[in-house]
Amino acid sequence: MASSDVRRSSPAWVVAATVALVLAAVFFGHVLGRSTGQAAPSFRPTPQNPDPSRAIPGVQIVQYRDRPHVAPDQRVAYDHSPPFGGPHDGVWADCTGVVYPRPVRSENMVHSLEHGAVWIAYAPGRVDDAGLRRLAARVDGKPYTMMSPYPGLDRPISLQSWGHQLKVDRADDPRIDQFIAALRLNSHGVYPEVGATCQAHPGTFDISAPPPFDPTPPGPDAVPMNGRGAAGGGPMGR
Repeated sequence: MASSDVRRSSPAWVVAATVALVLAAVFFGHVLGRSTGQAAPSFRPTPQNPDPSRAIPGVQIVQYRDRPHVAPDQRVAYDHSPPFGGPHDGVWADCTGVVYPRPVRSENMVHSLEHGAVWIAYAPGRVDDAGLRRLAARVDGKPYTMMSPYPGLDRPISLQSWGHQLKVDRADDPRIDQFIAALRLNSHGVYPEVGATCQAHPGTFDISAPPPFDPTPPGPDAVPMNGRGAAGGGPMGR
């Protein structure tokens, strides 16, 4: 009788073992994907899912409608730090995969976001050398990306695209690749100037000596987020 019971129960054990193997494969596949830093295909924008970043935990989204140009000597009283939308300089920072060694003026960097770029900012002294190399590998030579130190950043790393921001603590956070996959050159209504170049016009922006970042708080004459008082300046549009 005991032998007969074992024979009858064997198929159930086989099924249970098969299910366990399948679940293990799914789990380890998920862990492997996270450890390699590869963005899942679901974070590629499509007409059916135009903004996959909405599924990334921690992403902040703001609809910026006012985007006038300010003059080179004007500052903007941005509503976030680093900023990721609103009024900006008429000259965009070169975002052709440039890793800037020094902080760059925010008003120029924001204009690049308007063109579809992703900006990786990091807090000096809060990301180790290995982390910086990992971040730079995501940017160096990659079109529509740029990277720079950002003094006073409240988290070690902050990613910006137009109207989107994600702050993380580690360079191996898988959300970094998800953010880039979802938002770099996302033409599904995510950034305003689809088709605009990321290469700076000759004579307008010097990659080797870009306008420096100003760490002091904007003064009372700074342009507010609604753009009132913006004086224009620099090449308009693309």
